[in-house]
Amino acid sequence: MTDKHTTHFGFEQVPVDEKAHRVADVFHSVATKYDVMNDLMSGGIHRLWKRFTIELSAVRPGHKVLDIAGGTGDLAYQFSKLVGDEGQVILSDINASMLNVGRDRLMDRGVNRNVQYVQLDAQHIPFDDNHFDCITIAFGLRNVTDKDLALRSMLRVLKPGGRLLVLEFSKPQNKLLEKVYDAYSFHLLPIMGKVITNDADSYRYLAESIRMHPDQETLKGMMMSAGFSQTEYHNITGGIVALHKGIKP
Repeated sequence: MTDKHTTHFGFEQVPVDEKAHRVADVFHSVATKYDVMNDLMSGGIHRLWKRFTIELSAVRPGHKVLDIAGGTGDLAYQFSKLVGDEGQVILSDINASMLNVGRDRLMDRGVNRNVQYVQLDAQHIPFDDNHFDCITIAFGLRNVTDKDLALRSMLRVLKPGGRLLVLEFSKPQNKLLEKVYDAYSFHLLPIMGKVITNDADSYRYLAESIRMHPDQETLKGMMMSAGFSQTEYHNITGGIVALHKGIKP
């Protein structure tokens, strides 16, 4: 059980004001190897998940896009091409190490005109109301301490008609797949983390944080409660990942 003073960090209960620091330590540790581990963990399929997110975004030239927990910049790179010179992309992350890796990667790929880099907390987004046409958060919402507060913050800075896309690990829809996925997550994943990043604990936390994240229907309900309309989700890879979409009325 949790109370208003504690929250979960993986399977562990920690004080609310401690979680952000614990999560930060995880991503400081893995930042430089994050992309390598993503490719290994998903067999490269994470690129297809993100491509689907881009397709559902309906981002066009001139749009303003906020990519929260944007990490190493995969989505921001694609958005920068879509919005063009008249548009704007904000690559944001709460973690300075991840944001620095993302900035360096995009600059190395020649992206320097329409992307800005902002360190921010999704619970308290430092932009004006009705500012963005689209907000994305990929594999980041499960690390946010107060997800309801973050969803309301995202709704506030979206323009009416703007859309939020949440790409996140979710609940597999097949019992056999779920068993295989659990075995992989709790046994193989920490070993890979140890070999690649010399950090098994961080990847053990990542596996636990996925299990503590709201399932598909629960997250849909949370988005509706925050004020989003036309809320729906798409299960991907058997529900291992889900893409939720909501529109600001």
